[in-house]
Amino acid sequence: MNDKMKSNGITIENKVKVKKSALRFVLLIGVVSLFADATYEGARSIAGPYLAILGASATLVGFIGGFGELLGYGLRLVSGRLSERTGKFWPITLFGYVIQMSAIPLMALAPNWQIFGLLIILERIGKATRNPPRDVMLSHAAKQVGGYGWAFGTHEALDQLGALIGPLVVAIMLASQGSYKIAFSTLLIPAIICVTLIFTARFLYPKPEEMEISVPNVETTGLPKVFWVYLVGAALVAAGFADFSLIAYHFQKTDHIPTTWVPIFYSVAMAVSGSGSLLFGRLFDRVGLWILIPLTIISAASAPLVFFGGFWFALIGSALWGLGMGVHESIIPAAVATMVPQQRRPSAYGIFTAGYGIAWFLGSVVLGILYDAWIPAVVILSVILQLIAIPIFVNLRKKIE
Repeated sequence: MNDKMKSNGITIENKVKVKKSALRFVLLIGVVSLFADATYEGARSIAGPYLAILGASATLVGFIGGFGELLGYGLRLVSGRLSERTGKFWPITLFGYVIQMSAIPLMALAPNWQIFGLLIILERIGKATRNPPRDVMLSHAAKQVGGYGWAFGTHEALDQLGALIGPLVVAIMLASQGSYKIAFSTLLIPAIICVTLIFTARFLYPKPEEMEISVPNVETTGLPKVFWVYLVGAALVAAGFADFSLIAYHFQKTDHIPTTWVPIFYSVAMAVSGSGSLLFGRLFDRVGLWILIPLTIISAASAPLVFFGGFWFALIGSALWGLGMGVHESIIPAAVATMVPQQRRPSAYGIFTAGYGIAWFLGSVVLGILYDAWIPAVVILSVILQLIAIPIFVNLRKKIE
């Protein structure tokens, strides 16, 4: 009987405790992300139009948004390697959250587009710093709560709930006060809550890696080939995925969408992103990478709708864009965890998101330049780049199976 009550030296009672602890950890980090996204997605929903008001061109908007994403993803290479070498997941995570949450409220004080652009980039640097170690800590809890897709999908759903609330609050402030500065100042409240909660999580769960039990110590000198092939496909998707700052800039310039509706469109996108993450995260656990194929097609369809459509087509396009964003933030990182040994996850996340960010940056800059020259070219390039990734995902799925 005693042997039956044990598995690999761990009692069933302890397993239950670990599972409950892991679930609470995933939910707590999800709530942290809820307030983080309410803060920075609230700001991002109006950053494009505000840059236009401050005098920035579409090329500059594309460059700032793209360069911010470059640092936001590229610097994760440094953060990932540093956390892997030092094992200091929490200090790096906390530092990143503090930097990110400090930058947003300061946007209310920006006197020109140059300072505002620097704060956008600083916010992305903060996110780059905290994401790899945070994702690794989430991956340790994932196996205890139903799988990587479920854990990252649940986290993303809470994340996107915040991304829904933040832009709505900003829209209300713009409608009632008519001031972008007041709207940015309001975001100080969720920023403070976010920082308070992440320090609470550090106090309650000082060693999340202990949640992943019975994992063999696999020695490896490099990352598997399947990881690099996957990175190529994901980079193509990222390069063709237009940043919402450029989409919002388009709405501002064409007057197809009233100014106060722009953050509402973004909220719709985030709502679709969050709900989609839950559904497709669970499907990922069941069918694997196959789910990326239809989702990539859907994501590619957003570009012609937002850049060519009127009010309702643009709304549908924004929703599809949000679904694509959910894929970027949940399923794509969840897949990385299944491809590499546990000991290499920090650097794997760092390398993967660095390449991903470089592709996003180059794509954003090119799309911004094309927008100033000929808007249809933006749509053509966006769709082609994302569709090219599909054969790679198909081939990758066959290799994994």
